[in-house]
Amino acid sequence: MPALEAPEERLKKFKYRGKDVSARRQERIAANLQLRKAKKDEQALKRRNIRQSSNDLVSLISAKEVSYTLEDIIKGVNSSDPVLCFLATQAARKLLSQERNPPLKSIIEAGLIPKLVEFLKMAPLPNLQFEAAWALTNIASGTSEQTRAVVMAGAIEPLIELLSSPHLTVCEQAVWALGNIAGDGPEFRDDIISNNAVPRLINLSSTNIPITFLRNITWTLSNLCRNKNPYPCEQAVMQMLPTLSQLLQHHDNEILSDTCWALSYLTEGHNERIQSVVTMGVLPRLVELMTSSELIILTPSLRTVGNIVTGTEQQTQMAIDAGMLKVLGQLLRHPKSSIQKEAAWAMSNVAAGPKHHIQQLIMYNLLPPLVTLLKNAEFRVQKEAVWTVANFATGASQSQLTMLFHSGVLGPLLNLLTAPDMKIVAIILDIISFFFQRADRLHEKQKMYLLMEEVGGIEKIESLQLHQNCHISQSALNIIEKHFGEEENGDIFPNPGLRV
Repeated sequence: MPALEAPEERLKKFKYRGKDVSARRQERIAANLQLRKAKKDEQALKRRNIRQSSNDLVSLISAKEVSYTLEDIIKGVNSSDPVLCFLATQAARKLLSQERNPPLKSIIEAGLIPKLVEFLKMAPLPNLQFEAAWALTNIASGTSEQTRAVVMAGAIEPLIELLSSPHLTVCEQAVWALGNIAGDGPEFRDDIISNNAVPRLINLSSTNIPITFLRNITWTLSNLCRNKNPYPCEQAVMQMLPTLSQLLQHHDNEILSDTCWALSYLTEGHNERIQSVVTMGVLPRLVELMTSSELIILTPSLRTVGNIVTGTEQQTQMAIDAGMLKVLGQLLRHPKSSIQKEAAWAMSNVAAGPKHHIQQLIMYNLLPPLVTLLKNAEFRVQKEAVWTVANFATGASQSQLTMLFHSGVLGPLLNLLTAPDMKIVAIILDIISFFFQRADRLHEKQKMYLLMEEVGGIEKIESLQLHQNCHISQSALNIIEKHFGEEENGDIFPNPGLRV
């Protein structure tokens, strides 16, 4: 593991004075990126269609269905008889729709994808278009290599053309296929966008379509918002945002979930992108959705608001004005540790702001649940809570720091000095050192000493002088030497014998 920065250097990074708020938040995001990756992909990148067809177009011919081998399928799709082409394509689709071990590789190696793409263009045969689109959907749901095989066969443009099909089932299956292709990554996402798919998808969403169809459109739009290396182009984002804002008012849980995920992708990283989203006026609705009992809605709405408060001071204030701090206290106490972690992460970014944001954390009584997390939560949640304390402490006024100290954070922080995570141990030592530096009045220092003695904190810090990490050992030594030795006036602080 690489050596940590010296505690003094880390401490400088936490300080509010002389630093732009957004710069401090960006440092916080970079330092904590790994803590968020585990929950990044809760939304499915790709979806395979394994349902039984209820398509009226298909039912007219399905009575002729027979058992097809792969050789029969190859022969059938290359036939000049449209009925045989249809039956062979349907047979291929059914193989690809098997719940377990669909033969994607065999179908690709048989050279069927170019024929399936060709069938997409046969407007007089919508039943054949439907089966071909379904088969391609399931191939594109596979590995990146399998998705690429679909794209390289030229499927994107005819699939986008099918968005204008008068047959809803054909149109919906094309949407699904495009969603799988877009979910593979930014390259194919941008290919779909550059072929003018977004206006067509938006147009479809505004028509009177079945709920299942609207769900697929919403999910596909969310995949067109996904990925940030690079981000989707600004033009496409601005096209999608009004529709996403409307979908955020929907009553369907799946639509709400995928809309929130789309907004979470659009609010990752850049303040300008965050501004584009908050300008749509979606914050009050996002905060409302943070109270949902459905995790599929709560998780991405909380993630989106958490992303927004990584932005500028004004963007964070907009989230606070929308009521996020009223809800955050409940979420810090949520039974699911994944929600506690996201809520603590959001709180840490508010705490990274100016003093008036820190004051609002106090006003909404968020310190008690924070202390509870430090004491009792899973370690991954405790790490977020430690970051929150670090950001709060180093940006706080003297009176705010006093409130933080008296909230009871010191005891659980000291208990976490035995944690196996060296970064967290180093941050806690930074916080303790900072507490001492700011505790100018002697009686505040004496309270710190007494509390540290009660929970065995002095012994914990002393033992860290022998830590294998040189920065941790040096930081522990500095605390012992600076704060547990003789004062200039000759008075001795408690436990002077612990000095090494």
